[in-house]
Amino acid sequence: MHAHHPLACAAWLVLAAVLAACGERPSPSNVQAPGADKRAGTAVLETGAAVLQDKPPLDALNAYLDGFHFYSGRIDAQMEAHHYCALLNDEVIQCVIFDGNQKSAKLMGVEYIVSERLFRTLPEAEKALWHSHVHEVKSGQLIAPGIPDAAEHALMKKLVGTYGKTFHTWHTDQQKELPLGTPQLMMGFTADGQANPALVDARDRRFEVRSADKRRAREDIAAPAIVPGADAWQQGRALQLADPTATPHAHAAAPPSAPASAPR
Repeated sequence: MHAHHPLACAAWLVLAAVLAACGERPSPSNVQAPGADKRAGTAVLETGAAVLQDKPPLDALNAYLDGFHFYSGRIDAQMEAHHYCALLNDEVIQCVIFDGNQKSAKLMGVEYIVSERLFRTLPEAEKALWHSHVHEVKSGQLIAPGIPDAAEHALMKKLVGTYGKTFHTWHTDQQKELPLGTPQLMMGFTADGQANPALVDARDRRFEVRSADKRRAREDIAAPAIVPGADAWQQGRALQLADPTATPHAHAAAPPSAPASAPR
């Protein structure tokens, strides 16, 4: 590994893969997809595929991150996002995003993450599609469930200066039971007061963590200056894909209620 690269933390990602199951808490999907139950023949095919087929791209998804997104141009429309990520090299990560961490979770979208060095090489028009990760890390809102605090801290130190490009394809946060309409560009929070506190609190209770504690633990992580062009919505350029199907994506999802008995 090259220590100067922002994503030079393959060892920590491997550790995350080994230990992630230790700290995950059930996060069910937001919707039940319509359709008939699996028939016996379907179950047999599924079992056969699981036993006989290799799945190298899936095996490479060895890190689990949990955070929050909002629709570009609609900061009040927010949702939790479960990222399962693969390290392609020291400067590029690719993640598949689900609306939960159970077998019934719906594939919600994708996120590509690059180092600051690579982000600087992008055309100006392209940069507007990407968001920074400084606040997500420093606020404690981005977590890596299940790994030791020291490992998570090292991982966040590598991620703080990176940039993400995210599209959601199945909007289960809007209670859509099928992937309707066009993909939507998503953004990440950049300042306190933007994220719905009830949404964050419900996630924290479910995972038995405190974002505030993680914020304090990450005070020693330097906050790099954000490269101009990212987080374009803050400069009045809230880019979004037009949807010719006229599927509505604009209303804010109601935050989930947090169980009163969960530890703080």
